[in-house]
Amino acid sequence: MPRVARELKPVEIRALKSHHENRPTRHAVGGVAGLHLQVTPSGARSWLLLTTVAGKRREIGLGGYPETSPGAARERAREAKELIRNGKDPVAERREAKRIFVQGLLFEKTFTQAMEDYLSARLTEFRNEKHRKQWRSTLDTYAVPLIGGMAVKEITVHDIIRVLEPIWSTKTETASRLRGRIEAILAWSTVHGHREGDNPAKWKGNLDAILPKPGKVSKAKHWPALSMADAPAWFADLRARSGSATRALEFLTITAARSGEVRGATWDEIDLEAALWTIPSERMKAGNEHRVPLTKEAVDLLKRLPRAEDSDFVFPATRGGQLSDMALSACMRRINEKREGGYLDPRTKRPAVPHGLRSTFRDWVAEKTEYPREMAEIALAHNVGSEVERAYLRGDMIEKRRKMMADWQGFLRHTPQNKHLRADHIIEIK
Repeated sequence: MPRVARELKPVEIRALKSHHENRPTRHAVGGVAGLHLQVTPSGARSWLLLTTVAGKRREIGLGGYPETSPGAARERAREAKELIRNGKDPVAERREAKRIFVQGLLFEKTFTQAMEDYLSARLTEFRNEKHRKQWRSTLDTYAVPLIGGMAVKEITVHDIIRVLEPIWSTKTETASRLRGRIEAILAWSTVHGHREGDNPAKWKGNLDAILPKPGKVSKAKHWPALSMADAPAWFADLRARSGSATRALEFLTITAARSGEVRGATWDEIDLEAALWTIPSERMKAGNEHRVPLTKEAVDLLKRLPRAEDSDFVFPATRGGQLSDMALSACMRRINEKREGGYLDPRTKRPAVPHGLRSTFRDWVAEKTEYPREMAEIALAHNVGSEVERAYLRGDMIEKRRKMMADWQGFLRHTPQNKHLRADHIIEIK
C-alpha cells in the first residue's frame, strides 16, 4: 500500500518552501490522499489534487493559498474524489458550472443594454443622421419606459403588445416601425446568446393574429398639394423671388424630386453637359440610384447659380452647410401669404407644401397627358410593379422622361410642347 502522508498543521503548511530554482515543489499535506501544496520558486502557492480519472493521471487545481485555507482545500479535494467515484470528471463539471454561471449573467442583459449595444454596432449603416435619430427617438419614447429595464430573455408577446397597442391606431406608421426595430434588437439578442426561443416582436404568424393590419387602421398621409389650375400662377410667383431656398424650391418643382434629395444635391452629382442629375443610392428613400433628366430650363437655372467656395452643395445655406427643410417650407409659406386666399389644396383646403408638389406633378401626368403611369412613377423614384416585373424592367426611360419633364415645365410656364399632351390640356392653358 502507498504511504499515506501525515496531515500537516497550518503552521507547518505556512513554512513550506520551494526546493528548486527552476520548477515548483509539491508538498503532500495529508488529510486527503493526493492533496498537495505547490510552491513556486517565486513563492506563489496553490493547492493541487493529484489523482486518477478514468485511468489517467490528472492534476486538479483547488485554489490559491492562503485565499483557500487548508480546511477548505481538503473539503474541495474530498468533493472531487466523490465525483470521481461516481464516474464524473471534476474538471469538466467545474467548466460546465462556470459556463452556466456566465451564461446566466449574459441572459440578464436588459432591453436598454441590448438596444445600446445594437445601436452602437448598426447606426453607422444608416443612410443619414435623421434616420439614426428616428431609430433612437422611437425606442426611447415608446419602448424603454415600458420594457427598458426587463431582461431581454423575459420579454414576451404580451410585453410587446403593451408597447404597441396604445399607439397602433393613432400613430400606426410609427408603431409599425417601432415593432420592426424591437424585433431587430431582440433578434440581435438571440444571436448573441442573451435570449432563446421565438422573437415576440415578429409580425407574421405572431402579432398579426393580435393587432389589426397597419393598412386597415392607417390612412395614407396626403401632403397638401397645389391644384393644377393654380400651378402656373404659383410657379410665376416663385420665379419672381430670389434666394437659395427659392431656387432650390424651383428646382424641386421642375424635377419632381423630394426635398431631401434637392437640399443634399452636390455638384459632383450634376452633369451639365449630359443634362443629367444622378442621385446616389445612399441618398434615396428606396436605396437605389436615381437618374433625373434635366430640362434646358433646369440646366440654365443651375448654370446661373453661384458656386460657394467652402461648400459642395448646389443649394447651400446662407451660413454654409445644407439647407434645412424648413427653409423650403418657409419660402412656400411666404408665397401663400402674399396671395389673397393663398394656394390651397383643393381637397383639404390647407396651404400647399413642398412635398405636395410631387402630387401635383403626378395628377398632371394622369389627367392631362398620355404618358404611361410607369414613367411617372419612375420619375418620382417609386418602385414600379412586382419584384419580378422590376427584375425585367432594367431601363429607367431616361430620354422619354426627359420629354415628359419638358412638358411639365411647359405646363408650369403656359407653353405646351408636344403630342403627349391631351387636347383638353392644350386648350386649358392657352
